[in-house]
Formats: sequence, C-alpha cells, structure tokens
Amino acid sequence: MSTFIIEGGHTLHGTITPQGAKNEALQVLCATLLTSEPVRISNLPDIDDINNQIRLLQDIGVHVTRHADGDMTFTADNVDTSYLNSDEFLARSTRLRGSVMLMGPLLARFGHVTISKPGGDKIGRRRLDTHFIGIQKLGAEFIYNTERGTFDIWAERLKGAYMLLDEASVTGTANIIMAAVLAEGTTTIYNAACEPYIQQLCDMLRGMGAKIDGIGSNLLTITGVKQLHGTSHTLLPDMIEIGSFIGMAAMCGNGVLIRNVRHDKLGIIPEVFRRLGIKLELRNDDIFVPKQEHYEIESFLDGSIMTISDAPWPGLTPDLLSILLVVATQAKGSVLIHQKMFESRLFFVDKLIDMGAQIILCDPHRAVVIGHNKQFMLRGGRMSSPDIRAGIAMLIAALSADGTSRIDNIGQIDRGYENIEVRLNQLGAKITRAE
Repeated sequence: MSTFIIEGGHTLHGTITPQGAKNEALQVLCATLLTSEPVRISNLPDIDDINNQIRLLQDIGVHVTRHADGDMTFTADNVDTSYLNSDEFLARSTRLRGSVMLMGPLLARFGHVTISKPGGDKIGRRRLDTHFIGIQKLGAEFIYNTERGTFDIWAERLKGAYMLLDEASVTGTANIIMAAVLAEGTTTIYNAACEPYIQQLCDMLRGMGAKIDGIGSNLLTITGVKQLHGTSHTLLPDMIEIGSFIGMAAMCGNGVLIRNVRHDKLGIIPEVFRRLGIKLELRNDDIFVPKQEHYEIESFLDGSIMTISDAPWPGLTPDLLSILLVVATQAKGSVLIHQKMFESRLFFVDKLIDMGAQIILCDPHRAVVIGHNKQFMLRGGRMSSPDIRAGIAMLIAALSADGTSRIDNIGQIDRGYENIEVRLNQLGAKITRAE
C-alpha cells in the first residue's frame, strides 16, 4: 500500500494545468462500444480509474491504439460477447464504478448484457434504480442472479419511450442516452442530468450520427438511428481538479495560475469559492489565485450563517464539498457544509479535528466549520484516505499544516488525480511517495 509523506508549510507558486475530466472519460469510453468504427479520444487522464476502464474494454475485445499520452483510438469491431458473462470480467467490473455504464451501449448494440454491482468510492448509498427503470422503459427486461450477484439484462429491440427520471442521476442519464440512441423511435428523458460531462457525451454521440435535442437542459429528446459511425472527441479539463487547485492555492499559495480551465463549463464553482472570501482572477481561459493573506466567509443578506450545499447541475457538484470544507478551516467566519447526496462523505472530518480544525459534525450530512482566520495552523497528522475527494482534501490540509503528515491508502487519490505529487512538487510542495 502506498503512502504520502507531506512536509507542510511550504508555499505553492507557479503554473499548473488540469488533467482531462475523469467523469466524462468514463462515459465516453463506454460510448465507443456503440459503433464498430474507430473513435479517437484526446486528453484522457492517466489515472487508475480510467486505465482500469480501458483495460476492461480491451478484455472484451476493443482494440486500442495509443497515439500519444492521453490520445487513443478505440475500435469495437470484434467484441467478445461471451466474455461478458465470465467470472473474470464480472470480478473486474465489480471493482470499478464506471463499469455500470457499459450496460446501455452493450444492450443497445448486442441485445444482452450481464453486469455485476459496480464498485467505487465508499461514500454512502449509490443506488442503480434510475439505470434499470430507464432501460425498462425502453423495453428491456432483467433478472438478478442472487448466486453470482449479477444482473442479466436483455431486449430483442429497444423502443423509444417517454420517461421522467426519479432522480437526475449523471451515470443513469448517460446509460439511458447511450441505450436510446440506437432504439427504435423517439425517447424523451425529463429530469435528465445536464452536467457539462453529459453535454460532452451528447456532443460526441451527435458526432457519431446520433440525433439528440435539448443538450444542456434537463429535457432531452433522442431519435433513434440504426447505426453510429466513428468520430474524434476531446475531453474537458477536470472541474474537480480545478477546484482542488483553487483550494490549495488559497490555503498555501503565493500566486498560482491554473491554465486552460474552460471557464464557460465551470458553472458556479468559482463563485462558491468567492463566497468563502477567496479572490480569483479570470485571465482569458486561465484562473489566477493570488496570495490570500486572509479570506472571510460571506453571510447571507439577512445575516444568517453561510450554507454551502450540493445540488444537481447547475448547482454545486458534491465532489467539491470536501475541498471547500478544508479551505473553510482557515477562513475568517463560519460556514455550514451540507452534503445532501451521500451520507458517508463527511466522516473524514474527524482527522481534520485531530489536526486542530474547529468542526462540528452535526450529523452524517452536515458539518459546521469555524475558521481559524490563518491565526492557527493545522497540525501534521496521520490519516488514511477513504475515497478520492476526502483523500485530496486531506492532502490540502497536510500541505497547509505545521509539521509532517502521513496519508495512507493513497491509491484512492491515484484513482482520480494524475501524478499529483509530481505536479505539486513542481509548485514547491514537499510530498514523498513511499511503499
């Protein structure tokens, strides 16, 4: 098991470029299964979750050509459908959350798929109802195999339908879209997720010949086509990594420039950091975070305590709440962090409390942070990363702390952040990877 040893208190300065978007990559990689023609994808991040998804595609017969770092072509002209039912495939897909999005494209193209319950972060309940209700509306049937712990799903021919999703699930919406593009007739999806990554998936599918209207809204209309062709697609920069860098720069930076952020796709993320008092400068498509001597949390107009909570897009992505919580520990003022979507995501705060942070964990979903106003530094400590975003939040805390910290189980961080210690050390951090 790998570990980070972090010498805290070093100032970060310089320029950093975000990686390609992890969550978008997981979707568009699955979409390559919808055609037998080559699909070229650029700006793929070199992280564990993406590399595991690519290996999973190779295992089922997708040919992968690597042109350069992050630039690959995927050709699904020889998919081994029999392997999809093997114990080996099911065991591997169990360890990867993104494997659930193989369901839509494989069902649409081949009429049958077996999937196991996917893995991923242990951040609370992540139900699959939206996925299955959606494909049932399209005419699919499924049974759950209790002995193998698998779902067997089949449909002779998917047919378009109207559906109102019970939740605006991003992966559920992606799965239904990928199934619907090859269905017969018209599919209408209301309460669809409309995150930039869903927009990117739709744009890529349209480049492959799909007919999709309403992109960017929560009402999608999809007219099925008989087949799709190849295309080229470039991933957006990862908005969660951009938010992570803003948080690091605010707590321990002396001028950090974040390059090529696609500001038009960040939604309210920059504004939420400004609510914590953090000064940001937009320079063309870069974000510059100057040194923050102090930053003061805003209050609402009636004087009540600032509340920051997650919500479906265009609300705040839940993946950034852990980072915002850590940043608030050194702000002036108090803030209520309300994690609505996942009931286990705030449990890492006990480690921050051990480091000297003033946090009251009200319940599994809410925490009140009372900022130090940079009058008291956090203390170095020993931690273990429970999930990707808690792991990077712990890393930010350790970078700003007085003394040396150790973070175990950093494989969780590696799942979402490419060569993070190398890139941060180039900014002035002191991070050592140890086995």
